[in-house]
Amino acid sequence: MFTIESFVQNNRTGYDRAGMPTVAQTLLNESDITGGAHWDPGLLRPYLDDRGQIWVDVTTNIRPKKDKDGNLVMNARGIIDYERVTQPQRVVERLSKGLPVLNVNNATILRKDEWIKLDAVVLRAVRKRMRAWADLRAANTYGGFDGMATPILEHEIVSDAGQAHVDMEGLSEGTNFQPEFGLQGLPLPITHCDFWISERFLAASRQKGQPADTLRAEIAGRNVGETIEKTLIGITTGLQYGTSTDYLTTSKVYGYTTHPDRITKTNLTSSATLNTNITTGGTGGTTFVNEVLSMLALAAAQNFFGPFILYTSTAYDDLLDNDYKANSDLTIRDRVKEIDRITDVRRLDFLVGDVLILVQMDEEVAQAVNGLEVTTVQWETKGGMQRNFKVMGIQVPRIRSVFKSGTKVTTTGIVHATTS
Repeated sequence: MFTIESFVQNNRTGYDRAGMPTVAQTLLNESDITGGAHWDPGLLRPYLDDRGQIWVDVTTNIRPKKDKDGNLVMNARGIIDYERVTQPQRVVERLSKGLPVLNVNNATILRKDEWIKLDAVVLRAVRKRMRAWADLRAANTYGGFDGMATPILEHEIVSDAGQAHVDMEGLSEGTNFQPEFGLQGLPLPITHCDFWISERFLAASRQKGQPADTLRAEIAGRNVGETIEKTLIGITTGLQYGTSTDYLTTSKVYGYTTHPDRITKTNLTSSATLNTNITTGGTGGTTFVNEVLSMLALAAAQNFFGPFILYTSTAYDDLLDNDYKANSDLTIRDRVKEIDRITDVRRLDFLVGDVLILVQMDEEVAQAVNGLEVTTVQWETKGGMQRNFKVMGIQVPRIRSVFKSGTKVTTTGIVHATTS
C-alpha cells in the first residue's frame, strides 16, 4: 500500500517519535485540523498581511490554463496545459469552520512579498540547465490531476493485430481479432530538497529592513531541477515502487538512457576519432552525419519516423560547430539539422562521455507528467525558533512502449547510441 513516507524520506530537520520525517507526518495528518495539509500545498504556505492576519491560498480547482485573451494554452502537440485555482482564506475563519490549517505562529510566518521573492528565486533556479525536461514538457505534458493523491499512474498499451479488407460490396467476412493489452504503472515520487532559516535571522532581516537571503532557496531549487533533468536523461536512477507482477514491465521511473525498451546502437564513432577526422582529413562531418542516419534507420525499422530531437553529450557538442567539410559554409550541426526528420540538435550539460540520444517527440513515446508544480512549503520546529522549508515537485517522465502482439515485444521511439 502506498504511504507518503516511502516517497518523502529526505527530510533532515528532525523526526517524530515514530521515526517519520516531520514534513511527511504533516502531509499525512489529514484528520487533525491543526496540522493536516489534505494534499494542498497552500495550507503549508501561510503568510501575513499588512494587518498581521494570517492567510493561506487554498486550491479550489484545477482547470485548463488560458492566456490573457481567454484562449486555451496548449503545448506543441495541442495538449491542454492546466493550472491550480486558489482562493485566499483567513486562517481564523478556517479554524472557526473546523477546516484544516497548519499549526502557525505569528512570529515565524513569512509575509506575502517574502513568499513571492522566495518562489521567484526557486523557480528561476529550477529552470536552469533543464533542457531535456523543458523540451519534453513543451512537446507533451500530462497534467490536470492531483499528483499527491496519485502514487501510481497507470495506462494500457495495446497491440495492433487487425487486418483491413478491400472489396466492392463490403460484405465479405472480415478477420476477427482481439487486441492484446499490457498494463503499465508509473510511480510518481516527490523530488524535494530542504533548507531552514532561524527565527532570529528572519527577525533581524526584517528589523533592518533588509531582504532575507535567498541563497538557500536557490540552491534547493537548483538541486530539485537538476534531479528532474538527470532522471529524464537516465543519469539519476529513477524510483522503483513495489514488486507487483500486475504490470508488463517493472513499475519504475525510467529515463532516455535506461528504459528497457529503448533502441540501442553500440558501435558509435568516438568523439576522439571524430575530432581526429575533423582536424586531419575533414571527413568528421560526414562520419557524424552517417552515424545519425544509422540511428534514424534503427528507429524506422521499429516504425518510428519522427520528428526527432538529437541530444548530444558535451563531448560531441564541442565538435559540431566545426565545418561539415573543408572550407564549407555549413557546420556539422547545420548539416544534421537539414535531415528531414531532425527538428533540432541540442546539448545536454549533464550528458557526458560518448553518447547520443535520438527521441521521437510525441506523446506515444514520452510525456512530461506534471503532478505538482515545483513549490515551496514550510513548517516550524524547535518551539518556532527554526523555520523549515521544502522545495518539492512531482514531475516525472513517462516513457511509453509499443506492444507487439504474439512475441510480447515492446519497443519505444528512443535510440540510445554509445561506443560499446
